[in-house]
Formats: sequence, structure tokens, C-alpha cells
Amino acid sequence: MIVAIVGPTGVGKTKLSVELAKKINAEIINGDSMQVYKGLNIGTAKVTEEEKDGVPHHLFDIVDVNDIYTVYDYQRDCRKKIEELQKLNKNIIIVGGTGLYIKAALYDYKFDQEENKKDFSNLSLEELVNRIKNIDPSINIDFSNRRRVERTLEKLENNSSFTNDEDKVVYPVTIIGLTTDRDNLYEIINKRVDKMVNTGLIEEVKGLYDKKIRTKAINTGIGYKELYQYFDGEITLDEALELIKKNSRKYAKRQYTFFNNKMSVKWFNTDYNNFTNTIDEVYNYIRDRK
Repeated sequence: MIVAIVGPTGVGKTKLSVELAKKINAEIINGDSMQVYKGLNIGTAKVTEEEKDGVPHHLFDIVDVNDIYTVYDYQRDCRKKIEELQKLNKNIIIVGGTGLYIKAALYDYKFDQEENKKDFSNLSLEELVNRIKNIDPSINIDFSNRRRVERTLEKLENNSSFTNDEDKVVYPVTIIGLTTDRDNLYEIINKRVDKMVNTGLIEEVKGLYDKKIRTKAINTGIGYKELYQYFDGEITLDEALELIKKNSRKYAKRQYTFFNNKMSVKWFNTDYNNFTNTIDEVYNYIRDRK
């Protein structure tokens, strides 16, 4: 059995996934594009060891923050992990908010062949750099290192396009969505950012900033890009924190749009007063679908 738990940022997916995993003998696979990176912990709300409560988790902390990790890479790694767990007769829960990653893993998305190496020997270093910036201007790597530049360009060009059959699943899956009303969600998001700050978000990002890490993950990651603006002296700390909250709310809207338009989701309203009710409701729904 494969269950995917989706929904907007901060809605309670992590807690549901762990409690549900204990009920159905499942292991959990990360479905968040930022939580694959080592060192991006507080800002991504990565599950802690305490929160895991003994449930095995996979595809967290598997990529160096300096490296590029694409949806193609995730599709390959997630499918490999699914097959490993199925051989062990384990149920699987994929949890996260990155809809494209989860859908690419479970549906018939086909990418350009990664294994076909490209020959860039006829291009100058400047030409290679320009091609990278044309595809993704936010990337900031060591552009003097030709080997890294070629590797980066190869990844980007191989994974910049794909075809898919949006209705054809590779693995049968039950997709569960957690939701709440907009005002409550926005309040949760705002409080969540405040909690991140209190538990060390600014220090986490400052450590990355001091190491001069300016990769795609940093340049696009909510909580990281805004604080980098603060450390660069472009905005005040208060402005950065308000921007994190604003961008998190906007991201939640985009998540809803993707899940509603691109995936067949069974939505459940989260009972924050008694989360056990939500766990039981989801569990009963899954059990009845067996």
C-alpha cells in the first residue's frame, strides 16, 4: 500500500504521517524538495528525531547543499526506495508539500535520458556559463571550475523538460490531503515562522551565509533567501521575517492550486483541538479502501 499525504505548508502533514505509519506498519519517504538537503533543517521544518518516534524515514538529508537536485533525481531515488520497501512488504507513506516531486514519482512522467552524456568540448567556459544562466539565473556556483560548470549544465539541460501522462499511475496510491480554513492556515504559518526564529532559524541561515553558500536551494528556499537579503544589508530583520511569512502564505496558495488541479486528493479538515480525530478519520478511510 502506498499513501501520499499532501497539503499546504504547516498544516500538520508530518504529525499525521508518523501516527499513521505506526498504525499501518509503514515507512515514510520525504516528498519535499527542500528537505533532501543537508543542513537546511529549521527553515524547511524538517522532521526531528524526536518527531520520527522510531518510524524509519527516507530521502531526508541526502544531498549536499552545494549540489543541484532535480525532480528527475527525486523521481529516480523515490522509485528506487519504493521498490526496496515493497520487497520488504512494507507499507509506504510519502509525505510533503512539493506536488511536482510526488506526482513525478507516482505518475508516468518521462524525462530526457540522464545517462546520455553531453559533449561540451567545443564550447568556451563563458559560453557554458551563459547557457546555465539562461536556464536558471538564480544558480550561483564556482563558475571558474569547468568540470562543475559542465556537470551543472548537463543536469539542467537533461532535466529542463519532460513529458507525462498525468492520469497514468506507475504505483496505485491513495492521496490524502490535510486542510484548514484560510485564516487559520495563515495564523499557523505566521506562528510557525516565529517558532522557527525562536529555535534558531537566524543562526542556521547565518552559518550558511558565512560559508558563502549561494546555491539554487538557498536562492529559492523560503526562509533562506529572505534572510540572505537581510545579511546582505538590503532589508531589515523585521522586513525579512515579514517577507518569510508573506512568501509562505503565497506558497500555500500555489500548493493548493497544484494539488487541486493536478492530483486526485481526498481532503480532510484538520482537527487541531483533537488531532486524534483526524488520525482516526484518515486511518478509517484508508482501511475501508483496502
